[in-house]
Amino acid sequence: MYVTDELVVEASLRKVLMLRGTCVSNLLVPQRVSSSVHFPRRSQPVLINPFGDLLQTLSPSSTSSLPSQASSHLSTPILHLHQLGWLLWIRERAIMAAPKPGVIALFDVDGTLTAPRKVATPEMLTFMQQLRKVVTVGVVGGSDLIKISEQLGNTVTNDYDYVFSENGLVAHKGGKLVGTQSLKSFLGDEKLKEFINFTLHYIADLDIPIKRGTFIEFRSGMLNVSPIGRNCSQEERDEFERYDKVQNIRPKMVSVLREKFAHFNLTFSIGGQISFDVFPQGWDKTYCLRYLDDFNEIHFFGDKTYKGGNDHEIYESERTIGHTVTSPDDTVKQCKSLFLEN
Repeated sequence: MYVTDELVVEASLRKVLMLRGTCVSNLLVPQRVSSSVHFPRRSQPVLINPFGDLLQTLSPSSTSSLPSQASSHLSTPILHLHQLGWLLWIRERAIMAAPKPGVIALFDVDGTLTAPRKVATPEMLTFMQQLRKVVTVGVVGGSDLIKISEQLGNTVTNDYDYVFSENGLVAHKGGKLVGTQSLKSFLGDEKLKEFINFTLHYIADLDIPIKRGTFIEFRSGMLNVSPIGRNCSQEERDEFERYDKVQNIRPKMVSVLREKFAHFNLTFSIGGQISFDVFPQGWDKTYCLRYLDDFNEIHFFGDKTYKGGNDHEIYESERTIGHTVTSPDDTVKQCKSLFLEN
């Protein structure tokens, strides 16, 4: 059966709900259903998941083994689709269900939702949208919005309730820009020039296997410094990361800069594979928390939660419940345990 007329949908919905003794005066009817959407026959059993998504239809001969089939779908109820409108009503109610108030799940990007500087998998993107039906979801990354969009999609500011790029120095809520902060205005050009000149001289004298281009990237609220240069290939990124773990190129450089510019009151945060961020004290990822005063339970998920990592400050904040993850798969596993299996 293919349904193309919303009047048919409305009639089916109202008939089913009235038969069940449900008030229909304020019923919200779904929008026009695409002709490409197929629904099973009226008497055919179906399996749906807790989000109202159709998993599979069952043949009449399989009804005797429904319990065993259902066991393969965790928390999956078995329904007989006696009316077309019933499945649509379940789906509509699931979509419109409000997330748990006062609770937000906040995610780092690299190493948490994606492999470092890689694109999120379709499975992860789908899972995040399912999670939004249960709790409010936000992302916070050190990268600028362009780079976060490359990893999470061009519609990222609409796909998540909150998107904090550059640690929240550029903040979006519900798809709209709600705040920005400027490193240039805060430090001034003279201090910036002094820091950049010294850093470039240091990199010029640095003896490492290869160097590429873009050693300092100027962002709205921070500087990103890369000894190898951000123009390196992914293969060169991986090689530098291995080299850095042995030679401690970034930690040694940070130590020199921290001592040289102690009077600037800067924070140095090592993240990703090839670089570290530089920003005024207090402009780490905890900066984004000023936009989350409406939440009394803030769960933060990140991979670099150790001291010196760019997730450390927000992980340790008294305002958050910190969760250390080891990979995107581990992120999904922990979220299912916390939010979806209760």
